[in-house]
Amino acid sequence: MAGNRSESNNLQAGRPGVNMPVAPFSARAAAAHVREEGAGHAPSLVEQVGKVPTDPGCYLWKDAEGGVIYVGKAKNLRARLRQYVTLTDDRAKIPLMMQLVASFDYIVVGTEHEALVLERELIAQYHPYFNVDYKDDKSYPYIAITKGDVFPAIKYTREKHRPDTRYFGPYTDSRAARETIDTLRKVCPVCTASCAEWKRVRRLLEKRPDEADIIELICASQGRPCFDYHVGRGPGVCAGMIGRDEYAKNVKRVERFLSGQRRELVDELKSDMAAAAADLDFERAGRIKRRLSVIDGLDDRQQVVFPTSVDLDLVGFYREETIAGACVFVVREGRVQRTCEFILDKGFDVDEVELVSGFVKRYYDETADIPAEVNVAVDIPDAEVMGEWLTAKRGRVCRLHRPQRGEKRRLLEMAQKNARHALMRYMMRTGYSDDRTNQALLQLESALALDAPPMRIECFDISTLHGAFTVASMVVFTNGKPDKSQYRRFKIRAELDEANDFVSMSEVLGRRYAPERMADERFGSRPDLLVVDGGRPQLTAAIRQLEELGLDIPVCGLAKADEEVFVPWDDTPIVLPSGSASLYLIKQVRDESHRFAITFHRELRGKAMTVSILDEVAGVGPTRKKAIMRHFGSMKRLREASAEEIASVKGVPADVARAVYDSLRALDAERVERQGE
Repeated sequence: MAGNRSESNNLQAGRPGVNMPVAPFSARAAAAHVREEGAGHAPSLVEQVGKVPTDPGCYLWKDAEGGVIYVGKAKNLRARLRQYVTLTDDRAKIPLMMQLVASFDYIVVGTEHEALVLERELIAQYHPYFNVDYKDDKSYPYIAITKGDVFPAIKYTREKHRPDTRYFGPYTDSRAARETIDTLRKVCPVCTASCAEWKRVRRLLEKRPDEADIIELICASQGRPCFDYHVGRGPGVCAGMIGRDEYAKNVKRVERFLSGQRRELVDELKSDMAAAAADLDFERAGRIKRRLSVIDGLDDRQQVVFPTSVDLDLVGFYREETIAGACVFVVREGRVQRTCEFILDKGFDVDEVELVSGFVKRYYDETADIPAEVNVAVDIPDAEVMGEWLTAKRGRVCRLHRPQRGEKRRLLEMAQKNARHALMRYMMRTGYSDDRTNQALLQLESALALDAPPMRIECFDISTLHGAFTVASMVVFTNGKPDKSQYRRFKIRAELDEANDFVSMSEVLGRRYAPERMADERFGSRPDLLVVDGGRPQLTAAIRQLEELGLDIPVCGLAKADEEVFVPWDDTPIVLPSGSASLYLIKQVRDESHRFAITFHRELRGKAMTVSILDEVAGVGPTRKKAIMRHFGSMKRLREASAEEIASVKGVPADVARAVYDSLRALDAERVERQGE
C-alpha cells in the first residue's frame, strides 16, 4: 500500500496481497487537498491528477458506479495519468475509455518491478473490461503436483492455484494434458490424486500426523496395492512398496520431465539401469529400459529445431478486427514440446504492443514453466522490468527478445501462422464473422440514416502519379463480404496535367452510373450505399454527378486521417465508435478499394515504362516490338525471358535480342536501386 513499508516488503518478496484495500492516496484524497486549498468548485480529473505523486505505482480508472474498468502501472504516476486526462495517449481505446471514467485510485510502491507484480494481482482481482485478457476469462487445464502431501500426487485440474501445489501449463488441449499424465506415469510411476487408495493413505496421515515416519510400515501391514501398481504405473505407496525418499526421487523426476529437462532424466535412468544390471537385478533393469523406450518414442515425434539445448518460448499473434489469436511454442532442450493456443477478445481496439505485453503478463503469471528466453514480434517498452519479474519467478535469468532473423525468427513466424489458424477456427466454430457482419450493417444503417441495412456497398478510389496513369477502382461488398466478381477498374480518360481527384471521381461515377451501365447485368444491381475514398471534396464530386444523372443513391466519404465519415446532410463528419463493427467494415471497404486501385496503377505504369524501353533499343521498330509482345503475351513474361528466348521470336536477330535483354536487366537494376533508397 502506498506509504506502507510492510506492504512494500511483501511486494519485493513476490507476495502482493490480492484483497488489499485500495486508495489511501486516491482521487478522493487529491480532491480533499483541493478543497483544503479553498477551491470553490468540484475538482476536475486534471486537477486531481495534479496532486498525484511522481512515484512508481499502479492506477485504477473507475466508472460512475465505482467499478474498476482499467488497471495500469507507471514509473511516474502523475506523468502517466496526465497522458490519459489530456488525451495525449494515442491508443485508439483511450478516448472511449475516458468518456466512462468518473474517478481513479492509485497505489504507490517502491520500484517499477513491484508495480508490475501488483498490476497483475489487481487485474486478477478486478478483471477490468479494458485490460487485455483471455476470451470470456476461460479457465485452462493444468498438470499439478500436490507438493503439500507426504506422498505428492499428480492430477489434471482447472482449479485456482494453491500455494502447496506446483502447476505446469496451461494446456489449451485437454486431451494432450491427460495423455501427458498417462505417458509420464509410464516413465516415473507416481500416484494420481484420483486414486482411492492414495486418498486412504492421505486420510490416514491427516488423522495420525505423528506417525508419518512409519507410514510405510502401516501401509505394508494394513494396505493393499491398487490396480495401477499391478500395471507398473503406481509405485505402491498404498501397500508400503516404496519409501518416502525413493518416492520423492520419482516426484523430482516428474517435475524435471514437465519442465522439459529430459536429458538429465534420461541420464539418471540410464545410471539406475546400469546399477540394477550390476546388482544382477535384471527385472528392475528391464522396467527402467521400458521407461527409456517411452521417452525415446516421445523424442521421435518432436521436431528438433535448434542444434543446441535451448529453453525458450515463442509467442505469435494474429489480429482480425478487435479479436486476436495467440500461439505459444514451448521449446525445451532444442525441441518443440507443445503448443498452446488462446483467443483474446475485449471488443475494442488495443495497441499491438499492449496486446502482446498484456498477454505475456497474464500467461506467465499463471504458469510455473518459465524459459530462459521469451520471443515476441514487437519491442515492449518495459521489457527490462518484465524480464526482472520473470527472472524472480523462475529463479534464474529470463529475458524478453525480439528475433530479427535465423531459426528463432522462422519459428516465431510459424507461431504467428498457427495463431491465425486458431483464430479462424474459433471464428468459424462460433459464427463470429457472421454476427459481426450483421452488427456492422445494422450500425451503418443507424449511423448514416439509411432506409435499410446496406446489403450492397460500392466504393471508389482514384490512384495517379501527378496526373499520369490515372485509374479508378470500384469494389463491391455484398452482405458485408468482398464480392470480387463485381470488382471493376477504369482508366481515366480526361487529360490531366496534375492530380485532380474531383474531375477523376466525377468521370468514373458518370461512367459507372450511366443508364446503359445501370441496365447492364454485368455491373450488378443498384447499390444501397456508395462510399468514396476521401473527404468533403470527393463527396461533393460524387453528389453533383449523381444529381446530374438523376439518381438518389445514399453516399458518404471516408477520410484516411481520422477515419471520419462525411455525409451530405451535415458539415460535421460522423465518427464511428472505435472498435465498432461498422468502423471496421467501412475501413475494410475503403482499404480494399485503395489496394485494387493502386495495383492497377502500378501495373499500367510498369508496362508503360517497359514498353518505352523497347522504343529506345536500337533495331526495335514498331513491327519487331509488336512481334515481341505478341510472342510473350505480357511484360512480365518478357522480363523473365532469356536472350536466347527473345532471339527465338520470328524476325528478331540475335544482336537485337541481346540488346533487348540487356536493356530490361538495366531497368530491373534501376528499380531495385530506387526501392533501396
